[in-house]
Amino acid sequence: MAAIETLKLELRDTEERLLGELRDLRRLKRSDNGHAKPGYNLTIGQKIADKVAATMGSWNFIIIQSLLLAIWIVLNVTAFIQKWDPYPFILLNLALSFQAAYAAPFIMMAQNRQQDIDRKEAENDYQVNIKAELEIELLHQKIDELREKEVLALTNAINDLTKLLQAAKAEPGATSKG
Repeated sequence: MAAIETLKLELRDTEERLLGELRDLRRLKRSDNGHAKPGYNLTIGQKIADKVAATMGSWNFIIIQSLLLAIWIVLNVTAFIQKWDPYPFILLNLALSFQAAYAAPFIMMAQNRQQDIDRKEAENDYQVNIKAELEIELLHQKIDELREKEVLALTNAINDLTKLLQAAKAEPGATSKG
Protein backbone atom coordinates (compact mmCIF):
# COMPACT_ATOMS: atom_id res chain seq x y z
CA MET A 1 0.00 0.00 0.00
CA ALA A 2 2.87 2.34 0.79
CA ALA A 3 4.35 1.71 -2.67
CA ILE A 4 1.12 2.84 -4.30
CA GLU A 5 1.06 6.03 -2.24
CA THR A 6 4.72 6.70 -3.14
CA LEU A 7 3.94 6.16 -6.82
CA LYS A 8 0.96 8.55 -6.58
CA LEU A 9 3.17 11.21 -4.99
CA GLU A 10 5.83 10.76 -7.69
CA LEU A 11 3.22 11.02 -10.44
CA ARG A 12 1.74 14.11 -8.85
CA ASP A 13 5.21 15.69 -8.57
CA THR A 14 5.91 14.87 -12.22
CA GLU A 15 2.55 16.31 -13.30
CA GLU A 16 3.13 19.48 -11.31
CA ARG A 17 6.64 19.86 -12.77
CA LEU A 18 5.28 19.42 -16.31
CA LEU A 19 2.48 21.89 -15.64
CA GLY A 20 5.04 24.36 -14.32
CA GLU A 21 7.14 24.01 -17.47
CA LEU A 22 4.11 24.46 -19.71
CA ARG A 23 2.97 27.51 -17.74
CA ASP A 24 6.46 29.02 -18.10
CA LEU A 25 6.30 28.43 -21.87
CA ARG A 26 2.88 30.08 -21.99
CA ARG A 27 4.20 33.09 -20.06
CA LEU A 28 7.09 33.43 -22.50
CA LYS A 29 4.72 33.33 -25.44
CA ARG A 30 2.44 35.89 -23.79
CA SER A 31 5.38 38.19 -23.18
CA ASP A 32 5.85 38.32 -26.97
CA ASN A 33 2.27 39.73 -27.20
CA GLY A 34 1.54 37.29 -29.99
CA HIS A 35 3.93 39.09 -32.35
CA ALA A 36 6.55 36.35 -32.43
CA LYS A 37 6.63 34.75 -35.84
CA PRO A 38 8.10 31.31 -36.45
CA GLY A 39 10.81 32.67 -38.76
CA TYR A 40 11.83 35.95 -37.20
CA ASN A 41 15.58 35.31 -37.53
CA LEU A 42 15.82 34.04 -41.11
CA THR A 43 19.01 33.91 -43.09
CA ILE A 44 19.27 35.83 -46.35
CA GLY A 45 18.95 32.59 -48.32
CA GLN A 46 15.78 31.65 -46.48
CA LYS A 47 14.29 35.08 -47.08
CA ILE A 48 15.10 34.85 -50.80
CA ALA A 49 13.68 31.33 -51.01
CA ASP A 50 10.46 32.48 -49.34
CA LYS A 51 10.12 35.50 -51.64
CA VAL A 52 10.76 33.42 -54.78
CA ALA A 53 8.31 30.70 -53.69
CA ALA A 54 5.69 33.28 -52.76
CA THR A 55 6.12 35.13 -56.04
CA MET A 56 6.15 32.06 -58.30
CA GLY A 57 3.18 30.58 -56.46
CA SER A 58 0.94 33.57 -57.06
CA TRP A 59 -1.72 34.23 -59.65
CA ASN A 60 -0.01 37.49 -60.59
CA PHE A 61 3.10 35.56 -61.63
CA ILE A 62 1.11 33.01 -63.63
CA ILE A 63 -0.90 35.70 -65.43
CA ILE A 64 2.14 37.88 -66.19
CA GLN A 65 4.20 34.91 -67.39
CA SER A 66 1.31 33.68 -69.55
CA LEU A 67 0.98 37.13 -71.11
CA LEU A 68 4.73 37.34 -71.75
CA LEU A 69 4.72 33.87 -73.35
CA ALA A 70 1.75 34.81 -75.54
CA ILE A 71 3.45 38.06 -76.62
CA TRP A 72 6.71 36.18 -77.31
CA ILE A 73 4.91 33.61 -79.48
CA VAL A 74 2.78 36.19 -81.32
CA LEU A 75 5.79 38.40 -82.09
CA ASN A 76 7.78 35.43 -83.40
CA VAL A 77 4.95 33.91 -85.43
CA THR A 78 3.84 37.16 -87.06
CA ALA A 79 7.39 38.47 -87.49
CA PHE A 80 6.12 41.89 -86.48
CA ILE A 81 9.54 42.96 -85.20
CA GLN A 82 11.93 40.22 -86.22
CA LYS A 83 11.97 36.45 -85.80
CA TRP A 84 14.59 36.15 -83.08
CA ASP A 85 13.11 32.77 -81.98
CA PRO A 86 11.27 31.05 -84.82
CA TYR A 87 8.98 28.08 -84.30
CA PRO A 88 9.70 25.57 -82.35
CA PHE A 89 10.75 28.42 -79.99
CA ILE A 90 14.02 26.91 -78.82
CA LEU A 91 15.14 30.11 -77.07
CA LEU A 92 11.81 30.26 -75.23
CA ASN A 93 12.19 26.62 -74.15
CA LEU A 94 15.72 27.38 -72.96
CA ALA A 95 14.51 30.36 -70.93
CA LEU A 96 11.67 28.36 -69.34
CA SER A 97 14.01 25.47 -68.55
CA PHE A 98 16.48 27.90 -66.98
CA GLN A 99 13.66 29.43 -64.93
CA ALA A 100 12.45 26.00 -63.77
CA ALA A 101 15.97 24.83 -62.92
CA TYR A 102 16.52 27.79 -60.61
CA ALA A 103 12.98 28.01 -59.23
CA ALA A 104 12.77 24.38 -58.08
CA PRO A 105 15.54 24.58 -55.43
CA PHE A 106 14.16 27.86 -54.06
CA ILE A 107 10.70 26.35 -53.77
CA MET A 108 12.09 23.19 -52.14
CA MET A 109 14.00 25.26 -49.58
CA ALA A 110 10.87 27.21 -48.72
CA GLN A 111 8.85 23.99 -48.41
CA ASN A 112 11.48 22.40 -46.15
CA ARG A 113 11.46 25.44 -43.90
CA GLN A 114 7.66 25.42 -43.81
CA GLN A 115 7.80 21.73 -42.91
CA ASP A 116 10.10 22.57 -39.97
CA ILE A 117 7.69 25.29 -38.84
CA ASP A 118 4.77 22.86 -39.08
CA ARG A 119 6.70 20.27 -37.07
CA LYS A 120 7.40 22.80 -34.31
CA GLU A 121 3.73 23.85 -34.26
CA ALA A 122 2.71 20.19 -33.97
CA GLU A 123 5.09 19.78 -31.01
CA ASN A 124 3.59 22.89 -29.39
CA ASP A 125 0.08 21.56 -30.00
CA TYR A 126 1.08 18.27 -28.39
CA GLN A 127 2.42 20.07 -25.33
CA VAL A 128 -0.74 22.14 -25.08
CA ASN A 129 -2.85 18.98 -25.32
CA ILE A 130 -0.83 17.33 -22.54
CA LYS A 131 -1.22 20.43 -20.42
CA ALA A 132 -4.96 20.54 -21.02
CA GLU A 133 -5.25 16.87 -20.14
CA LEU A 134 -3.30 17.36 -16.92
CA GLU A 135 -5.31 20.42 -15.93
CA ILE A 136 -8.57 18.56 -16.59
CA GLU A 137 -7.28 15.70 -14.47
CA LEU A 138 -6.40 18.13 -11.67
CA LEU A 139 -9.88 19.66 -11.92
CA HIS A 140 -11.38 16.18 -11.65
CA GLN A 141 -9.29 15.55 -8.55
CA LYS A 142 -10.43 18.82 -7.00
CA ILE A 143 -14.07 18.04 -7.75
CA ASP A 144 -13.63 14.55 -6.27
CA GLU A 145 -12.09 16.07 -3.13
CA LEU A 146 -14.98 18.54 -2.87
CA ARG A 147 -17.44 15.69 -3.31
CA GLU A 148 -15.70 13.65 -0.61
CA LYS A 149 -15.78 16.63 1.76
CA GLU A 150 -19.45 17.18 0.97
CA VAL A 151 -20.30 13.51 1.55
CA LEU A 152 -18.32 13.58 4.81
CA ALA A 153 -20.10 16.74 5.93
CA LEU A 154 -23.49 15.21 5.04
CA THR A 155 -22.58 12.01 6.87
CA ASN A 156 -21.56 14.01 9.93
CA ALA A 157 -24.77 16.02 9.74
CA ILE A 158 -26.84 12.82 9.52
CA ASN A 159 -24.95 11.36 12.47
CA ASP A 160 -25.53 14.53 14.48
CA LEU A 161 -29.24 14.55 13.61
CA THR A 162 -29.51 10.86 14.46
CA LYS A 163 -27.90 11.51 17.85
CA LEU A 164 -30.27 14.42 18.45
CA LEU A 165 -33.28 12.26 17.55
CA GLN A 166 -32.09 9.47 19.79
CA ALA A 167 -31.48 11.95 22.62
CA ALA A 168 -34.93 13.47 22.09
CA LYS A 169 -36.56 10.03 22.24
CA ALA A 170 -34.60 9.13 25.37
CA GLU A 171 -35.75 12.20 27.31
CA PRO A 172 -38.57 11.39 29.75
CA GLY A 173 -40.84 14.30 28.78
CA ALA A 174 -40.51 13.72 25.06
CA THR A 175 -43.72 11.87 24.39
CA SER A 176 -45.64 12.51 21.31
CA LYS A 177 -48.90 14.40 21.57
CA GLY A 178 -51.78 12.55 20.23
